[in-house]
Amino acid sequence: MPQALSVRLVLFDLDGTLVHSAPDLAYAANLMLADLGRPPLPPERITAWVGNGMARLVKRVLTGELDGEPEKALYERGLERFRTHYAANLTRETRPYPGAVAALEALAARGFALGCATNKPEVFTRPLLAALGLARFMCVVVGGDTVAARKPEPLPLLYACERAGVVPARAVLVGDSANDVLGARRAGLRSVAVTYGYNQGRDVRALGPDVVVDSLVELPQYLRLHPAE
Repeated sequence: MPQALSVRLVLFDLDGTLVHSAPDLAYAANLMLADLGRPPLPPERITAWVGNGMARLVKRVLTGELDGEPEKALYERGLERFRTHYAANLTRETRPYPGAVAALEALAARGFALGCATNKPEVFTRPLLAALGLARFMCVVVGGDTVAARKPEPLPLLYACERAGVVPARAVLVGDSANDVLGARRAGLRSVAVTYGYNQGRDVRALGPDVVVDSLVELPQYLRLHPAE
């Protein structure tokens, strides 16, 4: 078993890490397609495109390609419709992953500071956390539009650490994708990767995180509360 990481702040990615949100993202995407006069896509296909932010998801749904670029007017219309539908369906089926709440409770009880660092815009992140009863755990929430960059850039993670009053070396990011592991590395944080979630089918172990877990229930055993400095 890997040596326990000595940290004070535990940051969590949201989609694919704390919550299974793909069903509602796919639902909103198909409502968007209907508004545009296009046929629906299989939810599992849309789910395979989740993981790199809302703008990229909309572009993938409109083009059918991972790196496709739709015509500008179509994209802007699509994004507007997607945002409207998603706001109305944030927690239609979205729920915390099994073990997520128990892990948050265990870490909070041991004195860790907890936060959320996601590429989802704050206007969706905060209501979702509140609706699912997760906001009570978070001392800091950083969305994809909170600062001028998104993961894997280091800025949002550095900002989260600053807001929490913890140096990056004493923080860890728990996530499900390359954006999380690479972002943590660039910001000087430790990293934990979950094997479920949204990573376009890639094995998170190949990303080189410090720790890999199959469930957040396993997370507390890999973390040690660093003494106050």
